[in-house]
Parts: sequence; C-alpha cells; structure tokens
Amino acid sequence: MGEDVASRTFSRQDRQLFREKLRSCLDVFAHMLGESKFDFERPLTGLEIEFNLIDDDQDPAMRNAEVLNAIANDDFQTELGQFNIEINVRPRSLAGTAAEELEVELRASLNDAEERARSEGAHIVMIGMLPTLTPAHLTGESLSANPRYQLINEQIFAARGEDLRIAIDGPERLATFADTIAPEAACTSVQFHLQVSPQDYAPSWNAAQCIAGVQLALGANSPFLFGKELWRETRVALFEQATDTRPQELKEQGVRPRVWFGERWITSIFDQFEENVRYFPALLPVCEDEDPAAVLARGDTPRLGELRMHNGTIYRWNRPIYDVFRGKPHLRVENRVLPAGPTVVDVLANGAFYYGVLRMLVNHDRPLWSQMSFSAATDNFEAGARKGIDAQLYWPGLGEVPATELVLRRLLPLAHEGLSELGVDPAGRDRLLGIIERRCTTHQNGAEWQARTFHRIDEQKQPLDRRDSLREMLRRYVELMHTNEPVHTWPID
Repeated sequence: MGEDVASRTFSRQDRQLFREKLRSCLDVFAHMLGESKFDFERPLTGLEIEFNLIDDDQDPAMRNAEVLNAIANDDFQTELGQFNIEINVRPRSLAGTAAEELEVELRASLNDAEERARSEGAHIVMIGMLPTLTPAHLTGESLSANPRYQLINEQIFAARGEDLRIAIDGPERLATFADTIAPEAACTSVQFHLQVSPQDYAPSWNAAQCIAGVQLALGANSPFLFGKELWRETRVALFEQATDTRPQELKEQGVRPRVWFGERWITSIFDQFEENVRYFPALLPVCEDEDPAAVLARGDTPRLGELRMHNGTIYRWNRPIYDVFRGKPHLRVENRVLPAGPTVVDVLANGAFYYGVLRMLVNHDRPLWSQMSFSAATDNFEAGARKGIDAQLYWPGLGEVPATELVLRRLLPLAHEGLSELGVDPAGRDRLLGIIERRCTTHQNGAEWQARTFHRIDEQKQPLDRRDSLREMLRRYVELMHTNEPVHTWPID
C-alpha cells in the first residue's frame, strides 16, 4: 500500500499543488529515461507475500498489531485488515542455488513468526482468501490503524458517492453491498518483482500481461467468499470491485478502473506513468518539499514522491515501479496476479515458472504481443480467474487450448530454458518446474483442493451450517500448509 501518511483532510489547494508537482515529476522522469540514469547492471528479483491471521476456531483474528509486535522483525509489516500481515523478502539474483536458499530462509522466518503469533492467540495462514470470512469481519472497525487506510477509504467513497456493490457469479452467486473498502482485506496475494532496464521494461510488461491468465489458471487459490463458491480466483473479482471509485454512470462513460489490467500493449514505462497522470484523479494528494527538477539539475537522484504516491493508488495487475536505493534509481515490473499460498514451495514454483517464461518471451525474435491482441490477453486473464486450472486460453499458433495443455506443450520448455539462461541451478530448476508439471497432470492446485475437499466434507458430514465444513476444510489446509509438501500431493479425504 506504499508509504505511511499522516491523518488529514485535503483542500482544493492541496489537489491543485499535487497535480502541478505530479506533472513536474513526470517531466523529470522523462528526462531521466532519456539519459538512462538507472541501475540495471545486476538485475534482481523481489518477493512479497501477504498472510491472513486466524484463531483456534479458524475465524479471522483481528490482532495484527499484537502479532507484529510479538514477531519484532522489520521484514513483517501491517496490511489493510487487522487480520492481515505481509513479509517483504530481501531482493536477490536467481542464479545458482538462490531459490533453495530462499526457501530455507522463508520457511525459517515463517516458522518463527507462527510460533510468536501463537503467543498472541493467532495463526498465520497463506491462502488467497479465508473461506471462513463473513461480512461481519469486513467493516470499518476491521481496518488496520495506519491512517493511510482510513484516508484511502474516505477518498474512494467521496469519489463514488455511494456504497460499493459487490456482485460475483460462479457455481453460486454473491450480491452484496459494502460501505467501506474493508472487503479488499479479504484479498491476500504474492508479488513478484523484477528489476529491469528502461529499454527492457516495455517488453517485460507486455510479456507479463501475456502470461497473466496462465499464472491464474495454475495458481488459483481463492474459490470461496462469504460461504459461497464463486470464481476459482475470486480475489480478482473482489479486488476490482472493492476499490472501485466509479459510480455506475462513470463506468458507462468508459472511465478507467483503478484496479486495471490495462487496454493496450506499451512501448515505454513512460506510457504507464503518463496514463496515471492523465486518467486518474489523486486519492492521496500529499506533496513533498522536494523540487525534483532542482535535485536532478545538481546531479542527485530525485525521489519523485508525488509520482510514486499516485502510482501506489493505481492497482495494475502488472504495475510499474520507480524506486531509489542507496542513491541510485531503478525500475521494476511488479507482478501482482497471484494469490498467496498454498505452501512456500508452491509460491517459489510459481515464481520460477513466471521468471523463466518471461525471460524467453522478452528475448524472442518475434514478440508474442505482436501475434496476440490485447483483448485476447484480457480474456485469458478473466478465464484463468474464473475457471482456474480448467480454463481454456488463447495462444498464438495453438488457438483455444486447455491451460494445462498450453503449459505442458509450450510454456514449461520455455521456463526451463529461461531459468537456465538466468543461471539457476539445474536441480533446483527441475524441482520447482516439476511441481508446475505435476500440478497440470494431477489437475490439482489450491482452488481445486479447497473445492473438492469442501464438497467431500459437506457430503460426509451434512452439517446444518456449511460454515462448519469450511472450517474443517481450512483446518486441514493449515495442517498441510505446514508440511510444505506441494499442493498437488495433498489428499482429498
């Protein structure tokens, strides 16, 4: 959610000054791109994972402040809901045995965090959406204490002028309203970062858009919301609706949503920051004292605070990132497509597949996006979210094919080759991509396991309240999650 801001109200003068500073930042950014003033000689990857907190009854535990205090590790941070926390993993190269080392490091951190969370009556769960959530868990009182969240909530509803309507159709149907952005807290995700040069940003983003639907099909892990079975990755539909600043009339006029897949292939990262300024009013018009033009003129690196603040309130599924580390600016593609979980090794397998395929698509002689319409990529994204591993996806040269067939026939070989080019240890590469392969052959990812297990429990126990079945399913999920055995091996009964 970006940087903290103090609680405040915004005046018309604040908004006018912010717009002027934003345009100044954009001009300076364009100048920096022209001079290639960016660090990209040592490309790094990064990882963020969001988690849910539950109590012993498998219900959300509104205790993130207490849990974070007990964990006492700066790698763990607050998130939107009081039942959410997040870990930020130190950036690193993929070469050699980095993936195996990351798995050991991440599991140790999470095991320690879980032990400390238990002292506060909570447990850490890596799952896209908690199946035991109810509307009573997602109210204004469930938002974390950070003033930024309350400010975003106020600004979204000031722009809308009415409650949020949430309507999602799947095997069952959900239709409800919300008077805060708290439903967004139901969505916990994994973000993969890739540091790139200015020249490589556009092909990297375009390639990430091409495979976003495939990522969802393979990694779906959010089939339940409010006790209803909806999309295999319901998180996508909920996140798009829970942060929508547009009343129905503006939707009909074609105003862009703030949670956005996009509408065209790009030729430069500048395209996206310029779209941010052109299409989206400021939600948090907070100005810094920095004069970015003066900072650049004296040979230093500007923070471009207004540009970054604004970008942090526009939730592209693949988002551009400008950041500064030790005085050097760099650019990243932030891949926000996937849900959290089910296990650490599943997350790393998803990352290996993403980075490997992306590498090969970016370096291909004939770009895939020159053979594929943007609307086809958009349709794939929705199909992957709706149907998960059962999705039918379009791919140039193949037409409409099952997602599993596309992965096995075309994309896994690319992922192997891409990871080899990145210098990944062959044994580690084969282990992680083998998980993706077996997910396809067993036809079981997180969403499928949840749905099948729930139905099996529901048939066997026939409880009066289906929430009992969801609680039992989640209890089994948490037990299996701690084994770190990949989800395709999890038993159903």
